[in-house]
Amino acid sequence: MVQALFIHQNFPGQYRHLAPLISRRKGARVIGLGERANQSPPGPTHVRYAAPESAGEKTHRYLRPVESAVRRGQAVARALIGLKQKGFTPDIICCHPGWGEGLYLRDVFPDAKQLQYCEFYYQAVGGDVGFDPSQEVTLDEMARVRTLNMTQTQSLEATDWGVSPTLWQRSRYPDFIRAKTSVVHEGVDASFATPNGAANVKLPDGFTASKEEEVVTFVSRNLEPYRGFDVFMRALPEILARRPKAHAVIVGGEERGYGRLPAGGKSWKATMLEEVGAKLDMSRVHFTGRIPHEGLVALFRLTKAHVYYTYPFVLSWSLVEAMGCEALIIGSDTPPLAEVVEHEKNGILLPFFDHARMADAVVDALANPDRYAPLRKAARRTMLERFDLHAHCLPLQVKLFDAILEGRPGTSAIPDRGAAP
Repeated sequence: MVQALFIHQNFPGQYRHLAPLISRRKGARVIGLGERANQSPPGPTHVRYAAPESAGEKTHRYLRPVESAVRRGQAVARALIGLKQKGFTPDIICCHPGWGEGLYLRDVFPDAKQLQYCEFYYQAVGGDVGFDPSQEVTLDEMARVRTLNMTQTQSLEATDWGVSPTLWQRSRYPDFIRAKTSVVHEGVDASFATPNGAANVKLPDGFTASKEEEVVTFVSRNLEPYRGFDVFMRALPEILARRPKAHAVIVGGEERGYGRLPAGGKSWKATMLEEVGAKLDMSRVHFTGRIPHEGLVALFRLTKAHVYYTYPFVLSWSLVEAMGCEALIIGSDTPPLAEVVEHEKNGILLPFFDHARMADAVVDALANPDRYAPLRKAARRTMLERFDLHAHCLPLQVKLFDAILEGRPGTSAIPDRGAAP
């Protein structure tokens, strides 16, 4: 009988498949702890901790994320003490340490094994910071970025093992963390992210996107430069001018995401429309906001070209889902993508800031779809070989979970490349 605790402020988060699977074991007791009132997968008992207060206004700006993490760690510790008083003592804790939730696990449950999720380690060189050449990285900024890692490093120092979704994401961590971190992706359901199924979507503005249309898609949780939204918008006038029947479907929210806000406090959508909107036929530009998952996958099935760009940062699940749907990936030649997409083999990789190259690639994809059919097929093969949830990723997650639970090193159960062939 195993007692397992999964902690993520947005539970289930990365544990949406593993936690319910473990809960189905005979006699297992599984608790998912988080802040938000999300729909929990069947099986785990979903417990919420009280939302922590924000950092004080007078706190040094380097330390505001640290203070917020400490407050969140305290909120989690209080919730854990409550669980302990009710008789719950986990054998293993799986936790995302990025927001401070892993800070005090060892103090409340000193004997529990820990498997923590190593998503991203901030550095001032070689990653997202300083990637945009127009943004100067000052000493002040470098110091702020270094400070961001304080609470994550403290959490990971106390863990038994870590897991990263990609090799590049693991490579960002210090040696002592990498040495005890396996690479296993969360996985994508190949029976859901498939080219078979609904392939038309009625958008909020009334336009129905279908395979009969020349549709170009751009998807990001938030429309922002970190995911190349500004580059895409600068390429769009040329794309629509050269393909007079093409439509652009742009999915994503307008809230602040990972990076900076534009001057004046406007959204990036408003800012980019001010810059290029006069050059666009807006009847062929469709901003949807965020849409249900089923609609997103349907867009991947029908798109003639799916643009996915990213700074050197975390890789989105949506990319792998699009590959599973045999979408033609036109992506940025940045490390997270280069680990998954091979240029002219299973997608197209281009220099991030060259919007003219992006426009040329999209136009050619629209004009010559048959030429890119082999790349589409290869994209799905890559997904099946490396990211198939049930065939590869979930079994590897379970092996790693059991290895740590039993006190064995993770590498004895998980190959270095995790789900990669």
